[in-house]
Amino acid sequence: MFHSPVKRSDLSAQSLLHKRYKDGDFLDCFSVESELSPRRAAEIITAFPAWTMALVRLRGALVAPFGLSSKGPEAADKLGIFPVEYDGEAEVIAGFNDRHLDFRVSILSENGRISLATWVHRHNWGGRLYLAAILPFHILIARNALARVKSASA
Repeated sequence: MFHSPVKRSDLSAQSLLHKRYKDGDFLDCFSVESELSPRRAAEIITAFPAWTMALVRLRGALVAPFGLSSKGPEAADKLGIFPVEYDGEAEVIAGFNDRHLDFRVSILSENGRISLATWVHRHNWGGRLYLAAILPFHILIARNALARVKSASA
């Protein structure tokens, strides 16, 4: 049986995402052993492989008629398309608000592990449908991203 170094985990009590979370919000978290800084891990996570970029382009084409963002808002500091909201010694938080949902990712370094958490607050039925449609891809992308962090840590 295949053994993945990536584990589903609880969001650390130290994460600033806890301040955002309210009942009904989506939150997931995966982690992997790594001594990388959260910023370096975030750079690896957002350096999407070709198959992920193809999915991102497809997503962009599908949501364009609905006026949803495909490039993210302008910002002085970005990780991929995601504006950096917080860049601390132990955690980096990036993401943005859109018409259908608010979205943030946290990359946290704690006790020799890097955690990648995703928080989503859905505004309407469009946000609910969107999250339901992308969730299988989200999990695949998150797990792959942390596997790449693990490989870079070796």
